[in-house]
Amino acid sequence: MSRLPQLLAVLALALLAGCGKQEAKIPPPREATGSAVAQFCGMSLAEMEGPKGQIFVRDQANPLWFGSVRDTLAFLLLPEFPKNIVAVYVTDMAKAPNWEHPEQGAWVEARQAYYVIDSRELTAMHTAEAVPFSTEAAAKRFTAEHGGRVVRFTEIPRNYILPDEAGTGS
Repeated sequence: MSRLPQLLAVLALALLAGCGKQEAKIPPPREATGSAVAQFCGMSLAEMEGPKGQIFVRDQANPLWFGSVRDTLAFLLLPEFPKNIVAVYVTDMAKAPNWEHPEQGAWVEARQAYYVIDSRELTAMHTAEAVPFSTEAAAKRFTAEHGGRVVRFTEIPRNYILPDEAGTGS
C-alpha cells in the first residue's frame, strides 16, 4: 500500500503535463488546384498521371503535394524532411479508376490503405509505384489486371520506396 501515494503522484503529474498541450487537429484532405506543384520535381500535379499524395505538416495551412504515392512515402522515410506530420493522404484508386486523371475527392488516409506494389503501373516519372486502395478487394482486382502484390502501409519494403539505399530492406 505504501506505493499507492507514489503512483497517484506520478499519475497526477502526467495529467498536469498534458493539460497545456493542444492536440493537433487532423485536417481533411484537400483537392489539388491548378497551382499545386509536386514537392520533389516542381511539376504541376495536373500534368502528372497516376495517384498522388498530400502531407500536412504541423503549423502549415496548406499540404505539401506529391506527384506520386512513392514520392509521398519517400518524404516520410527520408531523415532530412520534417517529421511533425499531422496527416498523410493518398489517392484512393478504388474510387478513382481513371489512372491518367484520378477523380476529385478520392483520398484515403495513407496508413489505412492497401497498396499494390510490383505491378506494371509506373509513376509519371516511370518508376515503380505503390498503388493505394481503400479496400483489399479493390487492390486484389487491380493485381489481377496489372500484376503485383497487396501489402499494408507497414509492409511496404523501404528499398521499394528508396531503391538507391544500399543494404536496406524489410
